[in-house]
Amino acid sequence: MNKLKDNIQIKEDEEMEIDLLDLFQFFKSRFLILLVVLLLGAVLAGGITKFLITPKYTATSKLYMVSASNDSVIDLTDLNLGTSLSEDYAELIKIRPILEEVIKDYDLSYTYEDLVKMLTIAPVGDTRILSISVESTSAEEAQKIANKLADKAVTYLPKLMDTAAPNIAEKAIVPPEPSSPNLIINTLLGAFGFLAVALIVLTVLYLRDDTMRTAEDVEKAFGIMPLTVIPEGDIASISDKKEEQIKKQKNKERKKRKE
Repeated sequence: MNKLKDNIQIKEDEEMEIDLLDLFQFFKSRFLILLVVLLLGAVLAGGITKFLITPKYTATSKLYMVSASNDSVIDLTDLNLGTSLSEDYAELIKIRPILEEVIKDYDLSYTYEDLVKMLTIAPVGDTRILSISVESTSAEEAQKIANKLADKAVTYLPKLMDTAAPNIAEKAIVPPEPSSPNLIINTLLGAFGFLAVALIVLTVLYLRDDTMRTAEDVEKAFGIMPLTVIPEGDIASISDKKEEQIKKQKNKERKKRKE
């Protein structure tokens, strides 16, 4: 009994391999369709990214947290304090009074909540350097806001925290290229996304097609080989041609008899 089950399992595994091979051949026969779908997805995704999505620019300024000690020699405590100050500054730069002053200084149309969403402020690794990044649809606006926030951090926060003022390590510049969206990545995602959908559709069509086209299909389905195979073509036209050949042959025989 166990041997019979093993044989059945082996046969099912073999049929699965044959089905996968047939499926690959089915995909191969639709290569042009898949190629067109791939190119269509790339063109659509690239076109939408290029012409319909508004590009955004990111400008970044950097602060350096100085030692809180007045001594010329910096010890381990000062280093640890500087690192923790970076984390404090990252949160305090986003407080309402500072951001509302920036909005007022540049007469921006953003609300406080809008401006907070545009900011990414975080320490750079385990260093005492604080990165202030601003994302905007305008490259010049992103630069101005990033530099203004750095200035506010130097003048406003030391008074609030009663600590030494940080140094501006790097001023933001006008970003030459947009940070998002990424045209290449979006194009590739669109191409392969369309291709995946096309492969799924073709797989469903393949699984739903139970037409038997060859003797091998019949053997695979029923386990027996067909005794005869009906040839492809128009049976009526074949019969007419055969009948004409017979008539011509008879006419030739009659002529020979008369001679």
